[in-house]
Amino acid sequence: MSGLVTDNRFADPDAALRILTEAHRPLTEAESADLNARLVLILANHVGDATVLAEAVALARRAMDEKR
Repeated sequence: MSGLVTDNRFADPDAALRILTEAHRPLTEAESADLNARLVLILANHVGDATVLAEAVALARRAMDEKR
């Protein structure tokens, strides 16, 4: 894989959002944070490319900084 892909790659983006939303529905805030941490690590391992991971982290941080 070369570079971070930011285009939508889901055939049904709403279904993907529902999966993530439903996974958090029965959880406390702390449990939800734990689920997110585990999910990030699992997906980062799936990506398997530190450069792409660094790009994704930078993009997420920029988005957070823009919200401030």
